[in-house]
Amino acid sequence: MDLLVISVTGILSYLLIYRTGILYVKPSLYSISIPVYLVISLLSFRAFRTYAGIIRHSSYIDAVKIFFAQFTTAFLLLAINSLYWSITGRLLYLNIGILINAVFSFTCLFLYRVLVKQVFENYFNHNQGNKLSRAIIYGSDANAIAVVNALKSEMPARFKIVGFVDKSSHNKSKMILGLPILQHKKRVSVLMRIFNAEALVIADKSLSKEEKLAIVDECLEFNYKVYTVPLISDWEDQKEISKKVKNFQIQDLLERKPIVLDNKSISSQLRGRTVLITGAAGSIGSEIVRQVLQFSPKNIIMLDQAETPLHHLGLEISKFDSAANVCSVISDVRDRIALDNVFRKYRPEVVYHAAAYKHVPLMEENPSQAIFVNVQGTKNVAELACEYNVDSFVMVSTDKAVNPSNVMGASKRIAEKFVQALHNNILLQNRNCKTKFITTRFGNVLGSNGSVVPLFTKQIESGGPITLTHPDIIRYFMTIPEACQLVLEAGSMGKGGEIYIFDMGKPVKIIDLAKKMIMLAGFVPDKDIEIKIVGLRPGEKLYEELLNDTSKTLPTHNEKIMIAQETYDDFVILNEMLDGLIASASQYCVDDVVSRMKQIVPEFISMNSNYETLDKSAVVLQK
Repeated sequence: MDLLVISVTGILSYLLIYRTGILYVKPSLYSISIPVYLVISLLSFRAFRTYAGIIRHSSYIDAVKIFFAQFTTAFLLLAINSLYWSITGRLLYLNIGILINAVFSFTCLFLYRVLVKQVFENYFNHNQGNKLSRAIIYGSDANAIAVVNALKSEMPARFKIVGFVDKSSHNKSKMILGLPILQHKKRVSVLMRIFNAEALVIADKSLSKEEKLAIVDECLEFNYKVYTVPLISDWEDQKEISKKVKNFQIQDLLERKPIVLDNKSISSQLRGRTVLITGAAGSIGSEIVRQVLQFSPKNIIMLDQAETPLHHLGLEISKFDSAANVCSVISDVRDRIALDNVFRKYRPEVVYHAAAYKHVPLMEENPSQAIFVNVQGTKNVAELACEYNVDSFVMVSTDKAVNPSNVMGASKRIAEKFVQALHNNILLQNRNCKTKFITTRFGNVLGSNGSVVPLFTKQIESGGPITLTHPDIIRYFMTIPEACQLVLEAGSMGKGGEIYIFDMGKPVKIIDLAKKMIMLAGFVPDKDIEIKIVGLRPGEKLYEELLNDTSKTLPTHNEKIMIAQETYDDFVILNEMLDGLIASASQYCVDDVVSRMKQIVPEFISMNSNYETLDKSAVVLQK
């Protein structure tokens, strides 16, 4: 194509100069001058690789290459002209003609690339015109420009970019990439309506969390789609950038600043150590495994009774670049003998106890199983941790353990009580056990197995309805990485016997969460996707708490993490009550199991449950 273009420009140059009455090339020298011109041009194209670029992605770099190729050709032709003159006394070409031809050739080579690029983009975009979303880019810096370039070259295209929004208003009446820069004096929704846009892509790296939340809420209010893209300064190519333009996730909109950890303290605790994680195949346990790997432990023992998820986690971890020796152990925390074998074989120095049954309705129907795993399982792991002199034992608990209204929450509160009482008893008895027993307590985890967000996502994907238990229900939320960061930090800062709680920000009204998720998916609540109220489940509260009514908190060096001051139970009495509870669970005496739980946890008052009738009898037994 390039040789064809320069052949045409050579003819045009000849005709233009011929009109002046001068010959650019004498006919008698055609047999020499034309092959020389084509060969020199071809060598220049090869040297500067002008042909190597993909035309639809042409840029100023291609223009620079063409410029150097053509003027290198001109310089060489002038040199050959001088040499031929010195030998024969004649010129192969008219010198001014060589320069005119170089300008013509450069212009035509560049313009045909621009023409092909525009035809390619416009033709294919035209074919998909009905599918493209008109979008505005929020931002006007290098980050935003890179995003636009990436989206323009994306195949198949998703967006037709119609403008930029500049929040600083420094570029009034200017344009970027031929697109107008809109001033953020008006509301974003007004600008979207003026330009008939359907989507906003937020690419401004200077926006604060609050500003971003305000923009997203405004767009969702008017049914505009919102997309986000991370910083792209270190990305390699435009295809990768365009893939990163994604819908806002609900975790992007958590109204809380990220937690900052003391990585040095965590590293000193875990580096070169053997770490045991129970419940390793679960959503919390698997994330703890991933995060612990970052601190260069010597060994990681992943223990779980779920074979397939543990196998998948093992395959994932094997791809990590880590010197740690990772072992997968199929075992059950209910089996004391099997656990003892694990402790004796691997001699763990740090234990993260994440194994638990957590689904409220299921545990309400199966209280014995809640006792076996959440109480007996915790008792087994904690006692073995002490027996084998583990440095620290960190238990993962839940806000449902506070003033529990269901079997699951009560079982976790009993486990908390046992862990605290065991630690206190060790101190009082001066037993030869150096283990620090620590508990972490937090709320709902976004994206964990069985949590509300994946459930809502599936319901939206299937066209609804979204099922909601009560319109006034509220919950605290955090992300899985945040939850696991809290566990690691607590394990490093704890002295023993503490229950750590997390400042989880503002509680979220679940119906608002559902509406926001529907709008982020591009639908209208109660029009495209129905929100259906199905009533509270057995044992479910309208709101969760992080502290008991009588508890107080103490600050730590991390302002987001506090210590809950809870009263210690007498270990001997509590241990006897737990033995009776486990024995009752082994007999599957449901009412007796729940009654005993209410004796151990007096604040356990059943809600919306068949066990409400046992509350009065529990009060009588206490008297």
